[in-house]
Amino acid sequence: MNLYPLSFAPIFKERIWGGEKLEKELHKPIHQPLIGESWEVSTVKGDVSVISNGTLKGTSLQALIEQAPEALLGRAVYKRFGTDFPLLIKFIDAAQDLSIQVHPDDALAKARHNSFGKTEMWYIMEADTDASIIIGFNKNVSREEYQAHLADKTLSQLLHFEKVKHGDMFFIPAGKIHAIGAGVLLAEIQQTSDITYRVYDFDRKDKNGNYRELHTELALDAIDFEQKDDFRKTYTKAENTVNPAVVSPYFTTDYLKINQEMPLTLSGESFHIYMGVAGKGSLQYGDMELPLEKGQTVLVPACCKQISLKGDMEVLQVSC
Repeated sequence: MNLYPLSFAPIFKERIWGGEKLEKELHKPIHQPLIGESWEVSTVKGDVSVISNGTLKGTSLQALIEQAPEALLGRAVYKRFGTDFPLLIKFIDAAQDLSIQVHPDDALAKARHNSFGKTEMWYIMEADTDASIIIGFNKNVSREEYQAHLADKTLSQLLHFEKVKHGDMFFIPAGKIHAIGAGVLLAEIQQTSDITYRVYDFDRKDKNGNYRELHTELALDAIDFEQKDDFRKTYTKAENTVNPAVVSPYFTTDYLKINQEMPLTLSGESFHIYMGVAGKGSLQYGDMELPLEKGQTVLVPACCKQISLKGDMEVLQVSC
């Protein structure tokens, strides 16, 4: 089977906090309100990405993995994960604050849900003036103190609020309490998991007048109550080179700022995903050229070892 760089039809998710930036800023083909997430690359059950370009158009990502696992995933990834695709890639538009939430780690998620845990990272693409995120606690907190503040709706007194701007990057391991604030558009890279424990939702009601479900008890065993100021990632922004940004057991993310043609030789040990986070350009493989501009995503199978990027753009390069 001849594999090539793949683009996918985005999967849109309606959210109570969603806005219009995915359509207006990222030019997604959305024609309804309250779309908060665009799932770019997914094998989550019921939400599997479908290829939108080339001879494999119409094929699901999971089906292609089953047909050519090592060629697509790479030797190291296939050895570790088999035919389970390990990442879920999204763009998120928060017109309102998201709920305060936490995700379980691998052990807890496996025991409770037979799933991967959810460690993730965010790259801030746009942020309104004074926009912020919640990330972790502002001091070491006891389980009992947390429960008392949650009960009297003063949880925010224990949380760390961090102002954000374009280019900020954050790493959120499973167990760290967090929330995206209103006015933030970001790229999210995470383990393949759709498990979220919602602990506080500002007493909001959905469009049917119902409060959204909370997962107060489930969250207790998932939360890391220790204050850790390790969430903001610093990285260089040298042009036309690979700038390492996040290295974790689950994914590696590099930042690329490109203003010319930049050839890349890839290892073959992992697939690579390219997310356009600013500007406009393209990804070339042989005589194939795919657009890669702000809001677009391309998956390069592991067997495609020679590519080039060109244009005037900022790109995230993700691998496992």
